[in-house]
Amino acid sequence: MTTKILPGPKGPGLLVKFSTWIGPLPFRQVALLLGVLLVFWFFSANTLQNMQKANLAPGFGFLFQQANFEIGESVVAYQAGDSYGRALLAGLANTGRVALLGCILATVLGVFLGIARLAGNPLLAALIRGYVEILRGTPLLLQLFLWTGLFQSLPAPRNAITVLDLAFLSNRGVFVPSLAIEGFSAIIWLPVLAAVVAATIFGARRLFKGKSFYVTKSAALVTLAVGVTFAILSLLGHPPVVETPERGGFNIRGGWSLTPEFAALLTGLTINASAIISEIVRSGIQSVKSGQWEAARALGLKPGQIMRLVVLPQALRVITPLMTSNYLDLTKNSSLAVAIGFPDIVSVANTTANTTGQVIESITLIMLLYLSINLAVSALMNIYNRKIALKGALSR
Repeated sequence: MTTKILPGPKGPGLLVKFSTWIGPLPFRQVALLLGVLLVFWFFSANTLQNMQKANLAPGFGFLFQQANFEIGESVVAYQAGDSYGRALLAGLANTGRVALLGCILATVLGVFLGIARLAGNPLLAALIRGYVEILRGTPLLLQLFLWTGLFQSLPAPRNAITVLDLAFLSNRGVFVPSLAIEGFSAIIWLPVLAAVVAATIFGARRLFKGKSFYVTKSAALVTLAVGVTFAILSLLGHPPVVETPERGGFNIRGGWSLTPEFAALLTGLTINASAIISEIVRSGIQSVKSGQWEAARALGLKPGQIMRLVVLPQALRVITPLMTSNYLDLTKNSSLAVAIGFPDIVSVANTTANTTGQVIESITLIMLLYLSINLAVSALMNIYNRKIALKGALSR
């Protein structure tokens, strides 16, 4: 079999490819790489030597040992005596809960403030500007201390501030009505939750793409899902019951309770992030050219329709990357919870490190978990950004 030789110049050889990949000054770069590896080897050997002196075995085997400490609150069932791995899972769930609620609430409040500042009312614009400047000009940690002090200075449960006898604010926390189903676990709410999420995504997608937003149809879909679920549960003999909080003894019983630490952390993160989001929304709206406004008015659209159908879809292409960065900041800022006593992942990992001595492993886990959360948020927001971007805009 003969080799067929094709005309044309030969490709670069292996040595040329390697020299191109390593770049100029190869000896210096190899020396720098060896120096970095030597530094890592020195610190690793020193750490292992210190761990041997303390009778500690490197690795993550401690995750399966019993953790003999309590966690004040968690959405994951946990009690003293469970493993350290479950304790860290409880802390991670707390971080995820406050980050998710914070992003949602900050977005709603920030969009409202950003639009309100451009409404043309000088007094309202001045108030929102002062709100933004105060929150952006003071440390978040100081704001969290302020909110913690405010929630802890609320009246005792006997004299709690009440809203229509449905919600109570006291120094024991915030109590609001909840929906309870005896005999069923929380998984029964998955169909309702899926319907609400589907309706929200459907509505938001049409809203952000400038299409007609069918409020009545979306509301009817959610109502139908809730009604069917309630009817099935009632036929099975487990009707849902609205549980309202009531004063009882020295505390408030019933309903859904938020501890002062969680309420302070959620409020502080939401208020702080909403100030930044309002500025992002304001700048995004102002980036839309005035010709778009004038053309929409010429078509006879009302102000609300202009904002919803013309301005916001174009502004979202500008503000989405900045919103992604703000969501990541809010998630990372939730680690300040350790300063006000809320058991987030950092707080639980610190307690784990203090009781086991596995400091390096605990810090490594914290870094990996935060990195995973932020990469997941970035991936989702990048997918959304590609959906709303102009065709061919990203390739440029």
